[in-house]
Amino acid sequence: MSEKKYIVRLTDSERAVCIDVISKLKGTGQKVRRAQILLKADSDGPDWTDAQIADAFSCRTKTVENVRQRFVEFGFEQTLDRKKSPTAGAKNSSTEMKRRRSLRCGLDLRQKATASGPCVCWLERSLSWKWWKRSAMRRFVKR
Repeated sequence: MSEKKYIVRLTDSERAVCIDVISKLKGTGQKVRRAQILLKADSDGPDWTDAQIADAFSCRTKTVENVRQRFVEFGFEQTLDRKKSPTAGAKNSSTEMKRRRSLRCGLDLRQKATASGPCVCWLERSLSWKWWKRSAMRRFVKR
């Protein structure tokens, strides 16, 4: 058995919060499961192995490893409530959208539309309802 990389040590107040979440089923099912995992992974408590925890709560061992890692790196609150990191979910810039579209179509960013036409993205755009509605509305707007 390999040595654990991330050791979970809960304080008494953190342990009480986990027990409260589990007993009253406060929050989402994921929050309850994370509280269960943290309680069983506590090295000052039961100190179960990742495989035992995964088997007991019907999840993957990777899930248990991720909860342990998040606890050590980001702390109890962010682990239990699954708060996103500040950089997560940043809005896509227009260049990022273009990059993703070009990757989806297999084009390089420097590559321009050829004489035969643009990539097949125009078909996706032309078939979308939102695009059609906007283009139809443009016909009726006086310029």
